Amino acid sequence: MADPLLLTPGPVSTAPATRAAMTRDWPPWDGPFKTLTLGIGEKLLAAAGGAASEYLAVPLVGSGSYAVDAMAGTLLPRAGARLLIVCNGNYGRRLETSVRYMGRDVVTLDLPETAPADPAALAAALRADPAVTHVAVVHVETTTGLFNPVDELADVVRASGRRLWVDVVASLGILPVRMSAWNAEAVALSSNKGIEGPPGLGFVIARRAALAAARGNAHSLSLDLEHQARFFEESGGRFRYTPPTHVVAAFAAAIDAFVAEGGQPARFARYAANLSALLDGMTELGFQPVIARAVQAPVIATFHQPGDARWNFQVLYDALKRAGYLMFPGKVTQTMPTFRIGCMGQVDVADMNRVVEAAGAALREMGLSSGAP
Repeated sequence: MADPLLLTPGPVSTAPATRAAMTRDWPPWDGPFKTLTLGIGEKLLAAAGGAASEYLAVPLVGSGSYAVDAMAGTLLPRAGARLLIVCNGNYGRRLETSVRYMGRDVVTLDLPETAPADPAALAAALRADPAVTHVAVVHVETTTGLFNPVDELADVVRASGRRLWVDVVASLGILPVRMSAWNAEAVALSSNKGIEGPPGLGFVIARRAALAAARGNAHSLSLDLEHQARFFEESGGRFRYTPPTHVVAAFAAAIDAFVAEGGQPARFARYAANLSALLDGMTELGFQPVIARAVQAPVIATFHQPGDARWNFQVLYDALKRAGYLMFPGKVTQTMPTFRIGCMGQVDVADMNRVVEAAGAALREMGLSSGAP
């Protein structure tokens, strides 16, 4: 029996060629492996819209949260700086928790989970708090699947003279990422999202000047982005400590496949077709999406749970699993009961149609005629 396909915001189901790349053992200090790692960085810079003369793609061991931690813990000075997080979902809140763990100065602009961040609200918050030196934004909040208008938010940050960081963990390779146009100081990403690699590898793409100025800031040796960047450049492409060599090789294969597919526009088109089929089918069954289609990224769709007392999420989960799909096992929204179904990775419209069929079967098993809230 085939392994079930993953319908989550990461890790995602990967291509056979990506998995096959993990069958070789690599010595991480040797020239070919360093060349492999350097090649990944070059392709990531191109995907993120950053020039190699200005930015460096720094590899790290760990998930996207490790990369976000390294970005904040290295680039935010221990004193004389304050980070404002534009927060309209779980991943903005996670960053706040991380920065508080570090003992750094952080405030949040708390906004509703169901709407994109408002540039006017950010402008007002920055006018009201002149101590803010840095602003962080999550490009795609997979709490609900909405995308924030980073182009407009970046204009506000630039006009205010602050520095911008963007969490592009769930957007790189899917939505346009324009580091230079955003005047972003840094972005954080991981291997297991839109590029369709396996989990275990993170990157921070940061301004070279910002990295050089950050020596001594980091709260953690293993997450010291400046130290890793310096070692990486001086060694010609080595990690400071043992990297997940098989994951790096697989990610190299995945990013080559991403480029061959046509890059971000092609991947967006494929995922958007998946999302459209999923939303059309689920709404026909009566399920109500939490956010409007106009602000929905083709990553994951979030639906209100039905209000009928007979509703049982586990029945839905088990029905999809029997059909060959694994969805996220619970909600992450704070203010409403919801469930999420992903549409990224190695899945297609036919898969989305089968997911909808399984959801319909689950409703019938529960004795429900509709998935309406």
